[in-house]
Amino acid sequence: MKIGDKIATRETYGKTLVALGETHDFVVLDADLAEATKTVYFKKAFPDRFFDCGIAESNMIGVAAGLAAAGKPVFASSFAMFAAGRAFEQIRNSVAYPHLNVKIAATHAGITVGEDGATHQCNEDIALMRTLPGMLVINPSDAVEAEAAIKFALEHEGPCYLRFGRYAVPVIHDPESYTFTLGKGEVLRDGTDVTIVATGLMVSMALEAAEILAAENTSARVINMATIKPLDSELLEKAARETGAVVTAEEHSVIGGLGSAVAETLSLLYPVPVHRVGVMDSFGRSGKVPPLLKRYGLTPSRIVEKAKLAMAAKR
Repeated sequence: MKIGDKIATRETYGKTLVALGETHDFVVLDADLAEATKTVYFKKAFPDRFFDCGIAESNMIGVAAGLAAAGKPVFASSFAMFAAGRAFEQIRNSVAYPHLNVKIAATHAGITVGEDGATHQCNEDIALMRTLPGMLVINPSDAVEAEAAIKFALEHEGPCYLRFGRYAVPVIHDPESYTFTLGKGEVLRDGTDVTIVATGLMVSMALEAAEILAAENTSARVINMATIKPLDSELLEKAARETGAVVTAEEHSVIGGLGSAVAETLSLLYPVPVHRVGVMDSFGRSGKVPPLLKRYGLTPSRIVEKAKLAMAAKR
């Protein structure tokens, strides 16, 4: 892969599992969605280490917990709506509470599930997962970051929530030089007037928004926040002090996700105006992805709009 290529992070998930399977001993579970989550690649390569648990996500998490308790690292995969939503109780009590080595790999997150509609478009999963003690929450921005995050998750001892998308997004990282570090945000572009903190597919849009602002003589700093828990509070405080205004951007509800985490952190460390771009307390709907992104305000132009509001509210 190279910078500019458009690749869905779920595709990277499936291929990375196969590559890691050659050198690491772990098990992959799925809930009758292997073709969609791309765990089908692992199933074909390592059939003895793949188990389809059927349309029974809660049971799948219980199976994953049992395998992990027996010493076997596990990736448990399904759509975000079912992995984080339907199986929340089992994740809480069977995985997070005993702090077991289960990696919950949730694909088809956000509204970019498209035609599957509101019942499958999960805009609440980050909010759910970040409330669980000891649970890591990682939302890669592109294929390069996704591959690095999956490798990290396998080496990490403990529960982890990995968020992947169905929609192909541009590669923004150099695969030869990128390194994933848990709990550290990444400054992709420096700036002095406003900070844009983005995660997932909104990172590439944040970079586009910064270009638009630059054409209007506004200097925007862009931070890629792939790790939502633990959050890089040190980097956020530094950005708030130096730019005085912050915008967050996420393919998730503005309630409980990245925007909430950033606002909570800065309210304690260095309060500045924080405006949020995301799904505004509503369910999704069926449709093609580009019109959906526009309808729900997940666009560079909306980030620009919010940046101007944040700057206008500076002290």
